[in-house]
Formats: sequence, C-alpha cells, structure tokens
Amino acid sequence: MKLVLFDIDGTILWSDGAGRRAMTAALTHVFGGAGPTEYRYDGKTDPQIVRDLMRAAGHSDDTIDARMDALASSYLTLLEQELSTGRRGMRLFDGVAELITALEARPDAVVGLLTGNFCDGAMLKLSAAGLDVARFRVGAYGSDHAHRPALPAVALQRARESLGLALGGADLVVIGDTPADIECARSVGARAVAVATGRFSVEELAAHAPAAVFPTLRDTQAVLEAIFDA
Repeated sequence: MKLVLFDIDGTILWSDGAGRRAMTAALTHVFGGAGPTEYRYDGKTDPQIVRDLMRAAGHSDDTIDARMDALASSYLTLLEQELSTGRRGMRLFDGVAELITALEARPDAVVGLLTGNFCDGAMLKLSAAGLDVARFRVGAYGSDHAHRPALPAVALQRARESLGLALGGADLVVIGDTPADIECARSVGARAVAVATGRFSVEELAAHAPAAVFPTLRDTQAVLEAIFDA
C-alpha cells in the first residue's frame, strides 16, 4: 500500500497569485504591513511565511504568536474572496485529474495531501479548482505544524487513526514542485516525485535527487511507475 500525498500550489493547481494577494492583505490588516516584497513563498508553510515576513518587519515572536489566529482568520476570508472573484486564473495542471483518478482505481494506493496551506485554505483552493476535497482521504497541513518536515509524520498518524493503515515512511510518496517537498519526503525515508510545474525547473529539482522528476504530470503511466516501482 502506498500513501500518495500531493502538494497543492505549483503541483496540483495554479491559483494565479490568489494566495499571495490574500496573505499580503491579511498581514497588512493584522500587523500593519506585509514585510519584504521579494520573499518567496515556494515550499513554505503558511505559518512559516507569516513568521518569516513579520520577523523581517521587526515583530517579536510573542507578537506574531498572539496575532496568528487573527491573521489566519483574515487570510481565509480574503482568500475566499480572491478565489470567488478571480477564478479565471485558477487552473489544474495537465495530468493531475487523470493521475488522481488512476490512483483511486488502484487497491494499493490512498490519495492524500501534504501542503503548507492552512487546512481551510487548502480546501478553498481545491474546491475553486473543481476538485472534490473528499477524494483526498488523508491530509497534513501547515496549520498542523509550521515546519514542513514534520508533516509526513502527521499524515502517517492520520492514516493509522482514520483508515486503520499502519504505514511507515517507506510506504509514503510525496509529489511536489519544490526542493522543500523533496527534503520533506526524505526526512521520513519516503519517496519523492518532483514535478516542474511550479517555479523550479527539472534541472533544479533533479539536483536534490528525488526518485523521479517530470516536467508535468501529463504522462500518467510514467508517474505511476515512479510512484510504485522501487
């Protein structure tokens, strides 16, 4: 049995900057400013993004902790607004729907999520892209832990609790578009399959030695082989 966990932004879908716009507005509302504009969100969890940006803006960790819940609430409200008004820029990447369907048809696979998004933000993005969130049977989110390498253990625990699957790191496959996804998988001995549909090229991802790297997820059979063939 393989627990196949997908990242969202840059892997499953492209939200045309909706998440960043919502986060910038929420930070400005809650903290009075959004921090350095050159900061890259790729591979980060939402709480990590907040902390990094607000530390850079001069806020203490105590202040950041005290305002994190308010920030998350504001962000989710603004994200929902962004997605409802700007869906013309939201799209699934080629091959994603076909790959998920192929995995669901297998008795030896469970489809899930491993994403830096707050859980509710992940649900909003998937729904806006036309994906039924119930298809992802296990999830680990930025709202579970700010440190991305901690999330595979969360997913494995939830697979045990909700599905009765006693799986280990070797039974886990992480599909993502950043070096952080690859390192996250490696932290528990999981298999990493990288895809260059985000901001990192095939060559940049390959330098981090994933089990496989693809330009897109369009070739369903090749990706399945990368997932299941050790």
